Amino acid sequence: MVAPDCVTVPYITGDGVGAEIMPVCHKVVNAALQKAYNGKKQIVWREVMAGERSFKQNGNWLPEETSEAFRDCLIGIKGPLTTPVGGGIRSLNVALRQTLDLYACVRPVRWFNGVESPVKEPWKVNMVVFRENTEDIYAGIEWKQGTPEAAKFGRFLTEEMGVGNIRFPESSSYGVKPVSVEGTERLVRAAIRYALEHHLPSVTLVHKGNIMKYTEGGFKEWGYALAEREFGGSGIVIKDVIADAFLQNTLLKPEAYSVIATLNLNGDYISDQLAAMVGGIGIAPGANINYLTGHAIFEATHGTAPDIAGTNQANPSSLLLSAVMMLEYLGWTEAALSITRAMESAFSEGKATTDLARYMSKGQPLTTSAFGDELISNMMN
Repeated sequence: MVAPDCVTVPYITGDGVGAEIMPVCHKVVNAALQKAYNGKKQIVWREVMAGERSFKQNGNWLPEETSEAFRDCLIGIKGPLTTPVGGGIRSLNVALRQTLDLYACVRPVRWFNGVESPVKEPWKVNMVVFRENTEDIYAGIEWKQGTPEAAKFGRFLTEEMGVGNIRFPESSSYGVKPVSVEGTERLVRAAIRYALEHHLPSVTLVHKGNIMKYTEGGFKEWGYALAEREFGGSGIVIKDVIADAFLQNTLLKPEAYSVIATLNLNGDYISDQLAAMVGGIGIAPGANINYLTGHAIFEATHGTAPDIAGTNQANPSSLLLSAVMMLEYLGWTEAALSITRAMESAFSEGKATTDLARYMSKGQPLTTSAFGDELISNMMN
């Protein structure tokens, strides 16, 4: 992306702790831009509504104006959102991704010196997960046990399709997940291009094709075919691993992997496990990107944490690192690097919010706002 010197960024504050971490994010990003470019580049922050705050104000969980703002401005950032219970939108996050066809969920995972980890060698974990964001279970269709629709689908399978291995057809719920050639190819293409641009050695296709031969197995076959057709001779290594074996391998030999391309459900498991290996989802950034149109929404990957909302204890690192991804996406790498280095310095000195500091050998617990001030201080020194 070629960005102008002044960029309008729509943002959703989010629910719960969103009201505390989003202002810190703005403050730190603005300071990084000032430090890196001395006022020559800046962001105009434009608030848009979604989630519980939006519902309470205007009775709408996801106003059309919000989707339009992200569509018009190309990029945006969001805090955690409450999803309505008992009806309506199944997931606000999924709705936003599908509205803009943000087909790649990109989740970099790395360890910061000073952050406590449950594994012996967390510094070996350095991967970027490309999780397909619009198919698989995100586009899944289900029929509930006991409904006429489930009974009709069951009869279709047994009577018309000749399926004979449904053990209890009368009491079964059913689900169907679509996986397409086009959806697979555009995700794998994005993953390979990322690896080449960042001089990374390999892309690993993670799947469960040994059991689901035409969906997850298709993902593997179509991914290999795309790699050979479009990137043959590039020097990058394309390999594949069964999903359960991959989860084991991430603990035994994480250094063997750099870029991961996988389907939606696998990517959900994988990205959360990898985040836990480097200290938790509180420092796990995420982006949802359509590399064809340029649309991208960067987001905190954790929940709303209502138990600590309003107490100034929330960790803003996930949102801040997502903002780093946004700055990199804009090509403003100097500002992005200054935030990352400030965070590295803070963590190495044991300065962090309580969720991380309590496990550090010399941890110094900071409030949400004080942690943001610490990062700004580090940037200015």
